[in-house]
Amino acid sequence: MTGLVVCVAVLLAATAFGVLHGRRSGRVRVRERDDGKRLGAAELGGELGERATLVQFSSAFCAPCRATRRILGEVAGMVPGVTHLEIDAEDRLALVRELEILKTPTVLVLDAEGRVVRRATGQPRKADVIAALGEAV
Repeated sequence: MTGLVVCVAVLLAATAFGVLHGRRSGRVRVRERDDGKRLGAAELGGELGERATLVQFSSAFCAPCRATRRILGEVAGMVPGVTHLEIDAEDRLALVRELEILKTPTVLVLDAEGRVVRRATGQPRKADVIAALGEAV
């Protein structure tokens, strides 16, 4: 009987974790720790967009990174003045540590001056990225 109770408790805890993780993954949000961080072309390895820049941190083994690359490329093509830059997290460990990138894909939305205004961990939705760009401009 005790084993059954433990099994049910573990299943409930795993279900709660899965639901919470699913709701948070891919959400574009503001992090107070990002406030004031500014990135330039030298750190990113590419030019900033006129209006905004979508910076994607990826890794070679990451399946959602491919879908995120497609989504961000489409958004950058739709919105004038927006650039999409992809950074291999394994090649840029110092920058990953500085920005506290914990998993891939992570997307940073930068304004025209290179300030981090939004962040998404996991595969973002196209509508959320477009809405975040509206706030970055």
